[in-house]
Amino acid sequence: MHPKNVSDKQGARIQQLLASARFSDPSGECLSPAGEYNLRLGVMKELGPDWIASYASPALACGGHPLIVEACVSLGGRDVKPGFNVFRFANRIPLLFEGGADVATRCVQRLNWTTYKIDKNNDKIGVFVSIVSTKIPFKGTSKEYIGDENAEIAEAVDKAIKQCAAQLRGKIVRAQALKDRRARKKALTKYVPDCCNAIFTMIASAADADTLPHERARNYDEKEMLWPVDVQWEEEATQKARTREITAEILQKRLEECVEKIDNEEALEFSMQQNKDGLKQDVFLNPFSSFAHEYEPELRPGESGVAFRLLKKARLIA
Repeated sequence: MHPKNVSDKQGARIQQLLASARFSDPSGECLSPAGEYNLRLGVMKELGPDWIASYASPALACGGHPLIVEACVSLGGRDVKPGFNVFRFANRIPLLFEGGADVATRCVQRLNWTTYKIDKNNDKIGVFVSIVSTKIPFKGTSKEYIGDENAEIAEAVDKAIKQCAAQLRGKIVRAQALKDRRARKKALTKYVPDCCNAIFTMIASAADADTLPHERARNYDEKEMLWPVDVQWEEEATQKARTREITAEILQKRLEECVEKIDNEEALEFSMQQNKDGLKQDVFLNPFSSFAHEYEPELRPGESGVAFRLLKKARLIA
């Protein structure tokens, strides 16, 4: 149809169809990003941080051009001052000037770091942001920074930094929980010898007496026991104390085992709370196939807190 023959109604309809058309995002195959592994390895080599997390976004579209954002956040390390230390890259080229107005710096300043258990004033925070695209929207003729006006780039950078911060939060929470458990275990173990000596002293004095302890601990007015007593257990305990089957060393060993058991149970409970699958983590390489494999029933040997499944049958690709 010749354009002259298009009516106003048809033209309006064509305009609506073009406006509602959705095209797939450009492929990122033409881009050459640094790579999440290389970025992480470089940060570890240069700074040697205590904690590190990295994230690489899939290929996005910005103004019709492909875009990939890579980010890495580290805590601690060498030659890192307290507070924010932002390192920016555009197409793998470092940006050294006018960092205060850059989109990476603005996103770092807007983020609520307290939510991720990070102290923005005292912790040594290193933030690395690499933006790769066929068209980088630099501000100014010097091309030293990327403006914050582009909502698509700002959203991608913000998401990448948040993903890294969320990873660090999980590591910090687990480390703090482990530290608390160690401190609690140390405190309990500290008082184990004193508790054992006190308990053994009471048991030994009860074994030396002619009558059982509950018979001496009666209310003389009502002639009733002050608490429910398992008489059989009491007789066995006093007899073992007389025959030296119960000693202070044995009590101390049993209490230490009890403390260790409680610590393992609390660690397992914490892991179950942090991860809906608990400690069910694959420790083997999954075959690159879509076939459904058969597994043996879940095994939990003893009270070790370990759960695993063995591969029963696997279909291999010829």
